Amino acid sequence: MRLRVAFAGIGVAAVALVVSAASRKEPDVLLWIDDASTVERDTGERTVAFAVRASRARDGRATVAFATSGGTASARRDYAASAGSLVFDSGTTTRTVEVRVVGDTVDELDETFRVSLSGASGATIADAAAVGTIRDDDGRLLAGVHVAAAGDVACDPESDAFEGGRGDGLECRQRATSDLLVRKRYAAVLALGDLQYEDATRAKFGASYDPSWGRLRSITRPVPGNHEYRTDGADGYFGYFGAAAGDPAKGYYSYDLGGWHLVALNSSCSEVGGCGAGSRQERWLRADLAASSAPCTLAYWHHPRFSSGSHGSDPSYEAFWRALYEAGADVVLVGHDHDYERFAPQTA
Repeated sequence: MRLRVAFAGIGVAAVALVVSAASRKEPDVLLWIDDASTVERDTGERTVAFAVRASRARDGRATVAFATSGGTASARRDYAASAGSLVFDSGTTTRTVEVRVVGDTVDELDETFRVSLSGASGATIADAAAVGTIRDDDGRLLAGVHVAAAGDVACDPESDAFEGGRGDGLECRQRATSDLLVRKRYAAVLALGDLQYEDATRAKFGASYDPSWGRLRSITRPVPGNHEYRTDGADGYFGYFGAAAGDPAKGYYSYDLGGWHLVALNSSCSEVGGCGAGSRQERWLRADLAASSAPCTLAYWHHPRFSSGSHGSDPSYEAFWRALYEAGADVVLVGHDHDYERFAPQTA
C-alpha cells in the first residue's frame, strides 16, 4: 500500500510526498504480567487476579501461555494450580489470569507462588513472571510504622517512552509504581536518589516526578544521587524538596520514626567534602549515632557499598559501613544499581 499526500498553495506548485507503508517496521508488541496479592481468610476460596498487559494494541491476534508454580506456597494446600493460554485480539491490551487461593486458620508467614508466561505468538514477552502473595491474617498484625523505599525513580520527560507520564511498555513507569504507594498508609517514603532523570532540573521534577511520586512529597525523606548533581549543586533537587532534603551544602540529616533512628547520607562524596574516615560527613555520622537512644537504626544513601549489580561494590562507603556496624545499626538501604538484592547481616 502507498499513501500519497499532496500539499498545494496559491502561486506555489503542488508538492507530493510519497510514503511506503511497507518500508516501516512496526515495533514489537511487548507483554508483561503484574504481581498480585490477596488476604488469605479463614475458610473457602477467593480469587487473585494477575493482569497481563500488552504495550500497545495490535492488528491481528497474539497469544501467550501461562502456568502457576510453587514458592513458599504449595499447590492444593494454599492455591489451586492453573495453566492455560490468553488471546489478545485486535485492540486488546489487557487480559487476566485468575488463581484460586485456599483459606486456613494457620498462623504463618505470608506465602508466595509464581505465574509465568511462555510461548508467545504475535508478541514478545518482556516480563515473564509475576509473584502472587497470600497475606496471612491469622496472627497479630505487626505493630509500628510502615515505610516504602526505592531509588532511580522518574523518567526524563524528554524520553521517547515518556508518553505524557504514562510510560511505554516497561519504561517510564513512575506513575504505575507510585500508584502502589498512594493506596497504602505509609509513615514515610525513603527516596534513595536518582529521583529524576537525566539531569534533575527543577522543570523536569515538575513534569515527571511531581505528578507521580510527588503525590507523596509530604512524607518523602530523600537523599540525592549522581543524577541530581548533573545540575550545579543539585539545585533542582534541593529546590523541589526544600527543607525535607536537609542543608543543600550537606544533603545528609537524621530523624526518628517510631522506635527507629533513620540516617540519610549523601554518597556524592566529591560534592560534600568526601565520605571517607575523618571526612566531615563521617565525623557527623559517628556523632549522630552516638547521640541516638533509639533501639533500632536504619541508614540509607544512593551508591551501594556492596552490590552484585552492574555498578558493583564500592569501597568509597566503607567508612559509613564501619561506623554503622560499630554502632550496632540494623538496616542499610541503597539504590543506583537498578535491581533488587538483599543481604543477610554482615560485618563491615
